[in-house]
Amino acid sequence: MHDDTTTPWEAMTYREGTYVIDALSGTLARVMGVVGPRVRVRRPDGGREWEVVPQALRLATREERVAAAVGCEECVSLRAAQRRAVDSGGTQGAVAATVAVRRHAREAHAS
Repeated sequence: MHDDTTTPWEAMTYREGTYVIDALSGTLARVMGVVGPRVRVRRPDGGREWEVVPQALRLATREERVAAAVGCEECVSLRAAQRRAVDSGGTQGAVAATVAVRRHAREAHAS
């Protein structure tokens, strides 16, 4: 028997680290976590987090993720390595990959 007692926000969840588009602002963001019925997101290059209802989010396409990297091949490569490290489940590798992404962004793309 199918149990259909989940609420809409419980049915629509994203893993931490997933790239999404906030349809309300048109902004590429990364899922940072869930707070009650809302999803916490942050721009891939850092900054302040904000909360969004899951219904206002959709998965970002590869093209959107690449475009957000401002055409920087190293950004794309480092983020791919970061996703692989996170998916592998090793905390140390995931932390090192995240540090590499942030260091590159700070050093190569600081305004």
